Amino acid sequence: MSDSTPPARSALHPNWATLTEDAAQPWDTLESRQLVDGYRVVLEDRVRVKPGVETLYQYRPRGPRAVFVLPVTAAGEAVLIRQYRYPLRATIMEVVAGGVERGEDLLPAAARELLEEVGGVSHDWVPLPGFYPQPSISGVVFYAALALNVTLGATHHEDTETIERVVLPLPEAYRMLEAGEIQDGPSGLTLFHARRHLVERGLL
Repeated sequence: MSDSTPPARSALHPNWATLTEDAAQPWDTLESRQLVDGYRVVLEDRVRVKPGVETLYQYRPRGPRAVFVLPVTAAGEAVLIRQYRYPLRATIMEVVAGGVERGEDLLPAAARELLEEVGGVSHDWVPLPGFYPQPSISGVVFYAALALNVTLGATHHEDTETIERVVLPLPEAYRMLEAGEIQDGPSGLTLFHARRHLVERGLL
């Protein structure tokens, strides 16, 4: 896809439309209360799993979405980030990622995050399969994309972010993936799904 903007809705990955609730639900919600308000809402529901079996379930509900982007330059370089993650008390390697704002389309959100985190711009986007990162405790949905022929400029990090841009040859990025050096799960899955497209284009 080569255009001055991210692909239109008709060009989105076909599995993105399938990441929805089932029409029929095997569990019945009997009662629900909100434990945590704010950006990351947490609910506690009392549910009937089957006749005579009830349980309490704490979880993040459906609604929040995020995008994950593997940027690749015309020279065949992967653009990753090293980011400090406070819950881990560790700095890890990741692909570009960020939340989708309310009412924002997915690929424009990916283009925004690409510009903010690594100063990247791309006119060649390949949507990749989306996925559920933590389905046992969260209804969050992640959408992945490959950004090709990326040009790099100034980054636009938020004051609360500690991010370092890392540009390296694609084979080195995949060596790191296979060696377990990319420990962020969504980043690893994004790299996995991107590999076929990179091979087809002669970049790997």
